[in-house]
Amino acid sequence: MKKYIITIILISTFTTANACEICGCGLGNYYIGLMPQFHKHFIGLRYQYRNFHTIMADDPTQFSRDFYKTTELWGGFNVGKRWQVIALLPYNFVHQVSDDGVKNNQGIGDIALMANYKILDVNSVNANNKVLSQQLWIGVGVKLPTGKFDIDATDPALVALANTQTGTASTDFMMNAMYNVRINKFGINTSASYKMNTPNKDQYGYGNKFTANSLLYYALNKRKVGIMPNLGVQFETSGVNRLVSQKIDMTGGHLLSSAAGLEISFKQFTVGGNVQLPLAQQYSGGQTAAKARGMLHLTFAL
Repeated sequence: MKKYIITIILISTFTTANACEICGCGLGNYYIGLMPQFHKHFIGLRYQYRNFHTIMADDPTQFSRDFYKTTELWGGFNVGKRWQVIALLPYNFVHQVSDDGVKNNQGIGDIALMANYKILDVNSVNANNKVLSQQLWIGVGVKLPTGKFDIDATDPALVALANTQTGTASTDFMMNAMYNVRINKFGINTSASYKMNTPNKDQYGYGNKFTANSLLYYALNKRKVGIMPNLGVQFETSGVNRLVSQKIDMTGGHLLSSAAGLEISFKQFTVGGNVQLPLAQQYSGGQTAAKARGMLHLTFAL
């Protein structure tokens, strides 16, 4: 198997449709994981899962358990030796169980387009014959309003309704950076990303979001099969949502999670996934709790 050089790009998938009753956590998912290796082009499918639980502090009979699933078609290609372009097309499923009953929604989400530029790619051998590899990427992207967003801005359950939509109806922008360092088979990959949201036609705007993560990985080959376990942490923080420039109470928050994953490659195929478990969080004054998350993918390099 050819030498596996890892790159990780923190991609703003913008495919979530969380139905959190009050926290405003919806439509801001950031993928954490290792990008599959590809030389020119790739195409694949990803499956992502999240859920939030909410219990109102002043009335425990008011509760919400909110789940979403996203099936996503994604692909990318390299342009020359420095540029990388990635596109993501999600399809969202929303399931909410609350004291008001059961709600379901599904549909095409917001398409995201990313362009990444490699500004550093250095390989060297030290005195102990250990190979040192370093890469630094920077990128920009745009999230298009292709998903459905249909709410009544005067509804008292505005936040919950906004978070059960399959899209945001806004054009949003992303910036990211990634630094990867590897010594022989061990490596550390650190990424940071910032998403700038704009108000949609209903003057509803989701809070801007910052995400950072770091992964420790080990790459090995066994009988032409590449195996790469990885372990790390992710931090994300979201600003408050706004309606006609006015802040919406009990929205925004932050989350620190652990992440463990595995990537397996054979010839042109890569299959992998990860699980993320919350370590510390603060949403809605402690009334909303993010639960375990997961991701699986199957990718084919062309």
